[in-house]
Order: sequence, then structure tokens, then C-alpha cells
Amino acid sequence: MMRQYELVERVQRYKPQVNEALLNKAYVYAMKKHGGQTRASGDPYFSHPLEVAAILTDMHMDESTIAVALLHDTIEDTSATKVEIEDLFGEDTARLVEGLTKLKRLDLVSKKAAQAENLRKLLLAISEDVRVLLVKLADRLHNMRTLDFMREDKRARIAEETMDIYAPLAGRMGMQDMRDELEELSFKHINPEAYGTVSDRLAQIANRHAGLLEEITATLRGLLADNGIHADVASRRKKAWSVFKKMESKGLSFEQLSDIFGFRIIVGSIDECYRALGVVHREWKMVPGRFKDYISTPKQNDYRSIHTTIVGPSKQRVELQIRTWHMHEVAEYGVAAHAIYKDHGAAGGEGKPNGKAGGTAAFKDTNAYAWLRRTIESLSEGDHPEQFLEHTKLELFQDQVFCFTPKGRLIALPRGAIPVDFAYAVHTDVGDSCVGAKINGRIMPLVTQLQNGDEVEIIRSGSASPPAAWEALVKTGKARAAIRRATRAAVRKQYSGLGHRILERAFERAGRPFSRDILTDGLGRLAHTDVEDVLAAVGRGELASAHVIKAVFPDFQDEKLSTPASAELLGEGWFNLTDASGMMFRFPGDVPAGAAANGDGHAGAGAGDSDRTLPIRGAAGDLPVRFSPEGAVPGDRIVGISTPGKGITIYPIQSPALAAYDDQPDRWIDVRWDIDEANRTRFPAQIIVTAINAPGSLAEIAQVIARNDANIHTLAMVRTAPDFTEMIFDLEVWDIRHLTRLLGQLRESDAVSTADRVNG
Repeated sequence: MMRQYELVERVQRYKPQVNEALLNKAYVYAMKKHGGQTRASGDPYFSHPLEVAAILTDMHMDESTIAVALLHDTIEDTSATKVEIEDLFGEDTARLVEGLTKLKRLDLVSKKAAQAENLRKLLLAISEDVRVLLVKLADRLHNMRTLDFMREDKRARIAEETMDIYAPLAGRMGMQDMRDELEELSFKHINPEAYGTVSDRLAQIANRHAGLLEEITATLRGLLADNGIHADVASRRKKAWSVFKKMESKGLSFEQLSDIFGFRIIVGSIDECYRALGVVHREWKMVPGRFKDYISTPKQNDYRSIHTTIVGPSKQRVELQIRTWHMHEVAEYGVAAHAIYKDHGAAGGEGKPNGKAGGTAAFKDTNAYAWLRRTIESLSEGDHPEQFLEHTKLELFQDQVFCFTPKGRLIALPRGAIPVDFAYAVHTDVGDSCVGAKINGRIMPLVTQLQNGDEVEIIRSGSASPPAAWEALVKTGKARAAIRRATRAAVRKQYSGLGHRILERAFERAGRPFSRDILTDGLGRLAHTDVEDVLAAVGRGELASAHVIKAVFPDFQDEKLSTPASAELLGEGWFNLTDASGMMFRFPGDVPAGAAANGDGHAGAGAGDSDRTLPIRGAAGDLPVRFSPEGAVPGDRIVGISTPGKGITIYPIQSPALAAYDDQPDRWIDVRWDIDEANRTRFPAQIIVTAINAPGSLAEIAQVIARNDANIHTLAMVRTAPDFTEMIFDLEVWDIRHLTRLLGQLRESDAVSTADRVNG
């Protein structure tokens, strides 16, 4: 176990003016508080916070963060209190220790919603002070290093949690070294067999190529020195998890992997980075498509480096990374590295670290921390916890492409992103109004996958709203969340519009005035907070119009069956009855008393019928309307069935499916066609055709349908016999006359035996 003076010496190596008193006091206090506590391994418990502190010294953290690491378990696991720590170490240290105590109680591997809510708490705590994240990650890293002493089931749970949350979070904050180790340790416990196999193969390959690696390292170092560039050159080997993931995702074998080994060239300045690149490319051929300049275009986690692959001295592919010392520190330690450079001339980022930095890091100036702030902002959007979890995981795991706006603004997106993702990355309003996109000056489909360097211009419309289907196409969590919100708002608006129409007619029949302001008086009695909620509830069928009238006018008497009503003969001895409250009921037998009969022998609503029914123009209007499977077309007599949460389904009056709603009269809605001749639209209809089983029959049927200006939506082969084939066509036609004419011509065709409307 590391001694007190050894810890101080570790910090002094990079910060000579260390506050020894603070470290000594924290060391002694934590050791006394943990006393005789032991870990699962049998080691003294104090060894754990001490190792966490040691990990943070490797990251060159300041002494206040080291002190927090020593104290991070005291409130949770000992008799220490926040007040006591505040008195001894100050308010800032006490706040951080308490924040870590709350995180200690989290159980991220639990039910999905609870996991999401706990992730919210974690990110909120980090957003207040990123040192919470650094101590938490160091705590998790040491726990993973000692995971062998835990029960097997607990090992798997903790490893999955680490792989799922902590490793990608470390990567997102630029701490690649820590991410690599967390992933390796998690892989070892999640899939020990695969880990063992891959590790053994990597070790064999490393032994076999040891001489070659030394040769390439010496060659690169000498070549750069000959051109006046002093560089540190070292080889590196991919980790087992990285190799396994690449083999699994791309279906490759070991023999097909060309980048198991790579070389890192570290120089003194950005100018020397590009000079070194030129020297290497002049000496050896570059592999096309394998060059990336993350210096001019840094990653969102502040990573900067030049990546290239060359055909090396022994005619094998060699992957190179070229960077400065500052870039190397940021690549290894992420946000923690900014503490080293805050107060020194390395602000430009170059030169080897002199180890004289200290103080509080300028974390909030980094791109990685900016990403964290944007993620925290999404908490205020009111997403469901599970949606927030999905959003955050998408952000954590993304592999990026870089695109530009026409004005040159850089937008980083996950690989596979489409212009809709780009639009929402620019601004939510841009995404909501997106109707098209130009990629590199050409109009392209909105499902086009974006590539590095694409210039994207979004075409907008003020009246547009995002289709719900976009949610399945986009790749970013921000776009998915925004589309969900817009879809919910659009559906709510539809139901609100439907509810408004229903209430207008209901209040009119009741002889009472109607307005949105009037509804405000009844909100308390209806248990809703605003008028839009009431209208939407009525539109969804969750709230009866009679109840709304009663809430607004308490003296209102519901006289449904005693009030004259309108009735309509449905055939086969059934009647539709629309009562004074606007509800429709179905009755067998004679027309109920008080209902007026039309001259054609059918019962009807009389002159005021158009005011007592809901107008239906189609499924694309402002009402939440859909059609039954067999369809309905203008000219059909139609009935609407209300389904809570789904709107109204339109059935032709002859549909056998209506029998299922005989005992649910409150769901029947009186509807009528309201066709706009200036903006005609097709309507769904279903026909069944028995065709002669001969070559060309289907083609002839399709030609008849096309000649009659109808549209085939879907086709299903129902039954095939040696001589005949039954086919069901889902068509789109203008009206009943159009459908009747089409059926007549189909019956005249030599390829058709019979043609009828389904449920006709």
C-alpha cells in the first residue's frame, strides 16, 4: 500500500509547489475513518481510495482533486459527515465528496427507466463539476482492476455497466487511455473465452513481429531526424476488445486485419506535424482513403492528430498517428489534460509538458465539456427517461463524420447520419421545417447518408412538420427526440381540432354558447389544466361531450333519449340514431319514436344534417381519421367508430366488422363525405378478383386498372388452383362511380372470371 510521503512525491513530480498539508491531512483522516474495514480481496479498505488517488496522479490532477479521491467513500462507508469534512477541508471539497456519495448509491444496471433516471443524476452531478467524473471514473477503474474478487454474477453486472456507460463516457470526454482499459477489463469478464482467444493471438503476432516493429521504429526516427525533425516514435498494439469489435462488425479474420500495429510520432509543434507527414509521404506511398486530418478538424472530444496509412519499408501497411505533445496529453487524458496547460505558455498547445502546471482546469472551455452541457440541456426537454437513455447512448457511441453548412460551420454527426440529422444539429426549428436538402450543390433524397466533407444546405418550408416515419431513419438522439415531440404535438393538435368540432356541435344541440374561454370555467371540474387538454381528451374519446357541457353549465340536463333525434336506416333492420348530445346509437327494428324518415324510405337527420355530422375529406386532413381495411369511397354510406387514442376509423355501412361494435354505442360517430372538388384525392377500396391461371393474366388485369386511372397499392394472392387464382387488390379510386366502372371493365376482361368488391 502506498505510503503518505509516496503520494506527495507523485504529485510533486508534475507540481513542485504542492499543498502537502492538504494531502497529508486527507490521507490521515481517510485512513482513520476506514480503520479496520476490508475489501472482498481481504486488503484494507483504505487501499481503494489510495489507489483511486494514485490513478488521478497519473492524470496529473491537482491536490484538491487528489484529496477528494482519498475522501470519496468516507461519508458513504464511515461515520464521517459532510459538515465534518466541510470544517476540515472546506466547502468545495465537502460538496464534491457528497456528490460522489450520491453517485455511489446509484445502481445503473436495473430496470431500464431507473437506469435512465440514474444516468440523468450522474450527468447532472458531472455538469456541476467535471472533477466528479474524473474521480468517479478512477473509482470505477480500480474496481474493475480488482473485480476478480467479486461473485461471478456481480462481476458480469458491473462489467456490463462499465462497457455500457462508463467506458464510452470516458471516451466522449477524450480520456482514451482510460476508455481502452475499462473496455479491456469489461471484455475480460463479459466474454472471457473470446478475450482469452484474441489476447493469445495478439501475443503470438507481437512475438513474431517484434524485430520488424523495432526496425520500422528506427527507420522512422532516422528519416525524420535526417530532415531536421526531432520526434519520439513508438509502436503500439491494438487492444483485444478493439480487435474483436472490428472482426465482429466487419466479418474479418485475423489475417485480414491490417492495423493491429500502429506507430505514434510525437513532435514539438503543429508545423512539425505537417512536415513529418510530408517526409513520410515522400518516402512511402500512402494508402488511398486512409488519411484523416483531425488537427484542422478536431473531434468533438478535442482529439487532434493526423492519421495516415502507408505501404512501409517491408511492403506491409503501416498505420501512423502524428501529433504534438499537447495533443498527446489530451488524447490520453481528455478533459483532465487541460489542467496541465491552463496557466502556461502551452496554451497554443505545443511543446513537451514541463510539469509546472496546477490549479483548477479550464474544463468548461473544452469541446468535450460543451458536449456534456448540450446533453444536460436535453434534460429540460421533458423526454421520457428511456428516451433520454437512448439519446445519450446514441451520443456516447457515435463514430463521426464531419459536414459543413453553406457558411462553413462544421457539424459533427454519427456515421450513417442523413440530412435530417444535419438539420436538427443546426437547430430544432430547422429540422422541424426541413423538406429537402442539397448536398454539395445537388438536390438529394433526405435518406442519403452523409460523407466526410459534404456541404449540406437544408431546404425549409414554413408549413412543414416532420413525419413520424423519420424517427426510424435518423441516427442522432437529438433528431429522434425532436421528431417524437413534433409528432406528439401534431397528434395532440389533430385530436384538439376533432374535439373542438365535436363540442361545437354538442353545445349547439344543447342550446348553449360555445367558446374556448367558456371551457376555462369548467377546467377544475374536468380535472384538466388547460383547454387544449380538454379538447384533445374529447377528440380521443376519453371525455364525453355531455360531461363537458355539464362542467361548464351545471344546470344542464342531459335528455338524450327524450330529445328528438335523427335516425338513418342501415339495412337488415338496423338504424343509426344521432341524439341531442351528438352521440350515435344503433338500434334494431323500427325507427325509434321521434326520428324522421326520408322520402326514400330511409331515416335521416333532415335539413340540419350537415351541421350534425363530422365532415370527412380523407385520411390526410386535419382530423385523426383512418379507413377500415376494406376501405370506403365517396358515394358509400359511412359510419365512424371512435377508438380512444387512435381517432376515428371510417367503415362502409355494409362492413361486417361493424357488428363487433353493436354493444358499444358510445363509440359510433355520425360522419359524412365533404369532398373538395378543387383538391380531389383518391380513397381506399379493396376488390377480390378471380383470374384465369394463365401467363399474362396479371399483366392484363393491371392494364385494365391503369387504363381506368386507378392505383394499385398492394396485391395479395389469396388462393391458387390449377385453373384459377384469387387475388385481393388494395386500390385507390376517386369515388363509387369510378370503382363501379372499373369492376365492370374487369369483368369484361378475358383474363377475369369474377371481380367484386370485398364486403360489397
